[in-house]
Formats: sequence, structure tokens, C-alpha cells
Amino acid sequence: MNRRYSMMSIAAVVAVAGLLFASTYSQTQMTASSQSVPSVSTQVSTKAVDDMGGIQLQMPSAFAQIPLDQVDTMVAQGRHLVDVQLVAQSTSLPIMGGGTYYALTFNGQVPGPIVRATQGDIVRVTLTVPSTESTGHSIDMHAGQLSATNFGAVKVGHNSTYAYIAEVPGAFKYHCEGVNLGAMDQHVLSGMYGVTIVDPLNGYNPLIVDHTDVQNGKVVIVHQRYEAAAKEFVLQYNQLYLNADGSYNQQAMFLHNTTQTVVNGMAFGYTPNADINKLIKGDPTKNVFPVQPWNADSLKQYQGHPLFVDLGTHYRLFVVNQGNMPVFFHIVGSMLARVTQGNHVEAQGSQTWLIGGSQDAIVDVVFNSPGAYVAVNHDYAAIFTGAATVFVAGDPFNLGYGPGDMPNPSDAVPPLGMNSIAQKQVVHCECTDARAAEIATSISG
Repeated sequence: MNRRYSMMSIAAVVAVAGLLFASTYSQTQMTASSQSVPSVSTQVSTKAVDDMGGIQLQMPSAFAQIPLDQVDTMVAQGRHLVDVQLVAQSTSLPIMGGGTYYALTFNGQVPGPIVRATQGDIVRVTLTVPSTESTGHSIDMHAGQLSATNFGAVKVGHNSTYAYIAEVPGAFKYHCEGVNLGAMDQHVLSGMYGVTIVDPLNGYNPLIVDHTDVQNGKVVIVHQRYEAAAKEFVLQYNQLYLNADGSYNQQAMFLHNTTQTVVNGMAFGYTPNADINKLIKGDPTKNVFPVQPWNADSLKQYQGHPLFVDLGTHYRLFVVNQGNMPVFFHIVGSMLARVTQGNHVEAQGSQTWLIGGSQDAIVDVVFNSPGAYVAVNHDYAAIFTGAATVFVAGDPFNLGYGPGDMPNPSDAVPPLGMNSIAQKQVVHCECTDARAAEIATSISG
């Protein structure tokens, strides 16, 4: 049977249909069979490529690349330095339905840490591959314009560093290139990816949203201006292609038979949970929404959590397509007020924006009415396999909380930039317990 239509996917279809079209289904309909983590032997083919030297790229140095011995001089001249420390780590992480998969990560989390710089900053990247890894890894940052020879695999037990100037604003993918391109697909689609946000040197532009009003008996257009300062979220889309034991299934990838569609590493990760059920209905077992596969508080950092947004507030969404399939980005019940790429406005008042593989869009939105809004990849197969993110705008349940009172998931909130408005955060990530503890420390101050 085509994996896209596995029993788990069919259960997800039924449940999400309930969310989007007001049907009701029980939590038991979201279960799937347990999956075990494969042994290190699944990496033998990648190690063989490593031992043979892999695919060696020979290219001349490119614009924006910086010799490491010149970094300190350039900082003294006035450039800011952003130091990025990434550690390759193989581990097992949970997936929707109660199973696990063999994850390849940066710093024990999927996606990797969000890197933030300003246009003109120097970004210095160090990748460390511990001696405990079974294969080498590499790092390609799309925010840089530099020779591909820098992306060669770092051997087990070693590290490597390169630097570049972030010349172009945007939200750029970074990822592992495998072992000199060998098994690159496996490494990226198993979790070794992240995003580098490069803010424009002069900051973001104010947002103008057009509304209509009636004045002196006539309908007129009113230009509503919002300052550049905004609350921000990052949404990174990808796919999992898995065998029953949680190992990577390359054949399924070739056929585009997605096992799950993930946003920031989790399918349906931004849905309500047992805590919110209790807050709203007084009973943790009574779901607010039918799709709550990450429900119980025993799931700790994996517990589902919606994105809480204030009314009449400027929100900036950094949307990045890390994966193998197009993203038709759409927010059910809302408009995309502005879409920007490379600090150039591409659209205003758009219903849906197409984001191709390894591409990004910065989407500005304002929520004016209380209620639930669902951000989706409007490829129906993607929606029904995990690409649904719930925004809760205002206080639709009349619980008495005010703007900014409710915390948001830490993995969806980027580090602050020059036009960022700080938000309360709660630990939420597709990550190891050790990494979750580090995040808890960082957001507690």
C-alpha cells in the first residue's frame, strides 16, 4: 500500500477534517503502531562513502567568504560577529502516534538552533562531530555566498570552522550536506536542518493594511499603519520518510510518499493539550479540538501547544520550506497582509503563497477577530499528515487573560532582532531531554 495512505495517515485525515470542518473524533483515532529505533548499522552505507572520501567538490573561493584569520580585524573595523556552535548528534525522537524515529540533529534538536544576524554581520560557524557519532557530517548555510568546498564532511571526533558575511536579508536554510554529498537526503530529512534569519541592515518596513469604512454615507478605504516592531514566529516545514522501525526510507522519498509532514520537527505539534483542555473545559480529557495527538502533560517538551496571538498586533512569520515538497502557505480565516523575500515585497493581501523547496517567505499578518486560525500547507496531503498549526487569537473562550499573558512554544519564537517584540515562552521542541533543560534555562533568564 502507498505509505501516504497508511492507517496512521488515514487516522490523521479523519481527525484534521474534524478540526477544519467541525466534525468530532476521539483521541483514540490518532494512535499508530509503535516504532523502534534502528541500530547504528543502518549508517554503514554512509560510513562507507566517508571512508572512500565521498564526492569531492573543487570550486574557487566565492564572494562574501572570509579567511578566518581576518575575522578579528574586520570586527575591530566595525562589523558584528555572530558565533554559531553546532554539534552533530544522533538520537531517537518521538513521532506522532506513539513511535520514535532515528533522528540526526544539530545540538540535540530538530530543527537546529535558530541563528539570527543582521545584514553585514560576520557569521562564523563551527561544526563539531563527536567521537560517539558513527559517521561524519557537514554544514551548508544558504545565507552565505561562499565556496562549496567549505561543506566537506567533518570527520568523526573533529570540528571545522568557516566564516562569511551575511549580505542578503531573509530567512535562509542551513543543513547537513551528508558525507561529501553522500546520504545528504537522509541527513536533512532525518533532522539536520535549521534557519538563519538575516534582518535588513536598516530594519523592517512598517506594515500598511487596507480596510474599508463608511464615512458620510460612502464606503472608503482606510490605510491602517503598523510599526515595524512585531511579535515573531518561525515555521519550518519538512517531511519524514520512514520505515516501520523508524529508519529513513529513501524509496518513499523518491516516490514522495510522505510518512508525516512536520512543522518545526513535529506533526500537529501546535495544537491544544490536556492543560488547555482543563483550562477551557475543566477536564484534561475533553479535547478543545479533535486533533490533539500530543495531549498529555507527561509528554513534557513534546506536548502540543498552540500559538497565542494578540488582536490588532503586527506579527511577522518567517516561513521556511526545508523539505522535499512545495509549501502552499495559507492561514485559514486570515489573509497574508504582506509577503517579503530578500527585503522586497512580493505580494500584499494574498490568500496563499507558494514556497518551493529550500525557499523562504517573510509573511506579515494581523489578527483582528478573536478565534482559532489554522496555518496550513494547502496541499491536502500535507494538511492531513501534520501541517496544521493552530493560532488562538485574543481570548475567544473568555478566560480573562490579556494580551501577552499566554506563553508561546519556544521552538516557534526566534531570538530577538532589532524590530522584535519579546514574548513569554514555554519549553516546546522536538529535542532530547538534555536540550530541553538547556532551553528552559535560557528562557528563564
